[in-house]
Amino acid sequence: MNSRKSSWIGITAAALLAFGSYAAFAQPGGGAMRHGHGQGIEIEGVLAHLKDQLGLDTSQQVMWDNAVAQSKAARGNGRASREQLRATLGAELAKAEPDFAAVATAADATQANNQALRRQVRDEWLKLYATFSPAQKAVVRDAVKARLARMDSFRERMREHGQSRKQGAG
Repeated sequence: MNSRKSSWIGITAAALLAFGSYAAFAQPGGGAMRHGHGQGIEIEGVLAHLKDQLGLDTSQQVMWDNAVAQSKAARGNGRASREQLRATLGAELAKAEPDFAAVATAADATQANNQALRRQVRDEWLKLYATFSPAQKAVVRDAVKARLARMDSFRERMREHGQSRKQGAG
């Protein structure tokens, strides 16, 4: 009985580990900031909110359109690879003895591929940013500063809220 319980604990732990890897990978990005991922500002999100204020010239608009198209294609590829990874996980879970190492390997490969796509997209947006005039760059800088200030304010309010809850419970 004890070995049976140990086996189930091992299987459950492996399943949670494999699913945890899948779930962590499958989290959508999005927005101009990524919280908790150590990736900071996503330049395309910042620029998208500022497009009307930037007054792009013709060549910048062409670069913008190309960057948007590449972003959409990368997002589509990311969704497809997440669906494929989910299918891999489902196929393994349907087996009597799932191979979670295979799921982890597939998740790692998918993550590496999507990271490479993400870098390509980011680089396209940074190429566009490099063409900006000092005035356009100032618009972007000011928007980023404002976002960071809002994020700091939000974190401070959450920390105060957490501290007040601890004091109220204690």
